[in-house]
Amino acid sequence: MGKRGASRTDRPPDGRPPPDPPGDALLSAFDAVRDELVSTLLYMLGNRDDAQDAAQDAFLKCWRARATLPDVQNVRAWIFRVALNTAKDLQRSAWNRRSRPFLGEEGLMPAPDSPTGQTLEDREALDRLRQAITTLRDEEREVFLLRQNGELTYEQIAELRDSPVGTVKTQMRSALIKLRKVLNPDGGAADE
Repeated sequence: MGKRGASRTDRPPDGRPPPDPPGDALLSAFDAVRDELVSTLLYMLGNRDDAQDAAQDAFLKCWRARATLPDVQNVRAWIFRVALNTAKDLQRSAWNRRSRPFLGEEGLMPAPDSPTGQTLEDREALDRLRQAITTLRDEEREVFLLRQNGELTYEQIAELRDSPVGTVKTQMRSALIKLRKVLNPDGGAADE
């Protein structure tokens, strides 16, 4: 084909085309949110394999749409939106309708500055939190996890879910009230 096809400035030494800038940006963004994303999907889908599959499918969907990345104002929220939609599609599939959440140690990601060795009391509290999260309604759990694991603002969550900000705040408030009741049963009036 001529010298241009073999030029070092046009192609890397391995002969592949040079990487595209939106693709590089997407890889960086996805790598930055991957752990929180998989953790959030784990709570939504109930098991690690489905969460990993949904994250991978979400990445592929984002990759196919990477040309639109320069138009995306909040890449993190965009990735979470694609992943949540992918998870919802997976939940609606006939095979997964009966799955129930399994909340293992990989549930909530520990804070980056937390010590690696947790005390028994800390582990028990985290287990209670994981169990309490399973008692939330789907929309409450989704908002809580997007805020906790996804570190998204209420405005970003509202945009992601196509809901008013007030609705998102109400769902978060409801989730927090329910979680407090489960985690601190002596702190408030008993429901039973």
